[in-house]
Amino acid sequence: MTRRSKKYLDAIQKYDQDNFYMPEEAVKIVKNVSYTAFDGTVELHLRTGLDPRRSDQQIRGVVRLPYGLGKSVRVLVFAVGEAAQIAQDAGADFIISDDEGINKIMNGWTDFDVSIAVPEMMRQVGRLGRVLGRRGLMPTPKTGTVVQPEDLPRVISESKAGRVEYRLDRSGNIHCPIGKVSFSDEKLFANMAAIFETIQRVRPSAFKGVYIRRVTLAPSMGPGVKVDTMAAMAMEVPA
Repeated sequence: MTRRSKKYLDAIQKYDQDNFYMPEEAVKIVKNVSYTAFDGTVELHLRTGLDPRRSDQQIRGVVRLPYGLGKSVRVLVFAVGEAAQIAQDAGADFIISDDEGINKIMNGWTDFDVSIAVPEMMRQVGRLGRVLGRRGLMPTPKTGTVVQPEDLPRVISESKAGRVEYRLDRSGNIHCPIGKVSFSDEKLFANMAAIFETIQRVRPSAFKGVYIRRVTLAPSMGPGVKVDTMAAMAMEVPA
């Protein structure tokens, strides 16, 4: 049996753990039960009915959150020549264009949050699959992080503004941050709605079962709050 801290046990007294809350109310509760000394992150967890073993039920992509994530995003770009200059001018934090940089990552350096590559660099970047793949940092066309040089300014800007990747994991779950505990209720709700709008849109056409089975909101440290699934699926980003 897992031993819970006193702060956790105090937090679960603030709401009914068995109840399924409307999204607006769930946001308020999550902020109230967070007990970190720092400004924690609010996370959205989705239990889907998708089978991750089937290629026609895989979903992966990115969502641009209306209010970002409230943190500084470090962007690395794999590029050479003119593309490297474009990336630098667009505000990339790190640029890798040679074997020295590739080897640095192979040796374990991953002090960045997003990596982007131009197509001509993908042969070298492919060597980093084992390091970047398991950290969710591998550039891929599916998430729009392998782009032509002229698209670098847009993708770098979107990444720094709060471009969040979603993907189905091996258990059929999706996990996404939606902002900081310090965000207003309205900002967290809008970011959460943006994720649901996207998840709805990418539902695999071949899937016929229950798409989203369970929705939970949770702070970095604190208990999770169950969200009414039907209400969550009907969320829309406020105009």
